[in-house]
Amino acid sequence: MNWFCLCFVHVLILITCLLQMPSFASAAEVLQVREADLLLIGDQNRTYSVRLACAEIQPGKEKAAIDFLRKTLPRRQRVNLMPIGSEEGLLLARVRALGSDSDLTNLLVEQQLATISSTCDNKTEPA
Repeated sequence: MNWFCLCFVHVLILITCLLQMPSFASAAEVLQVREADLLLIGDQNRTYSVRLACAEIQPGKEKAAIDFLRKTLPRRQRVNLMPIGSEEGLLLARVRALGSDSDLTNLLVEQQLATISSTCDNKTEPA
């Protein structure tokens, strides 16, 4: 009987550990680039419209920005979202492709397709 209790406790501990571990299957994924600064992101069975925080797309460069984002973020690319608020019902977030050191706003600025918004707070800068 003692052996059975010991095995049962070990199985419970294993199940608890597995449930608490983060799952790659549930990572947020890019479903679509909708606009030069608007993405459709999927997370399990939910979808979010996410506006890139602090990005002010240069006038006349919207198409180039969309093309750049589609090249940088192919469909199903996993991303990290760093929410900073909401605006007009849309989530505002810094978005970083997994494995990348830079978020998309900074990449758009480096490509001279966007500038950092004047209303953006320095607190939203990634560390």
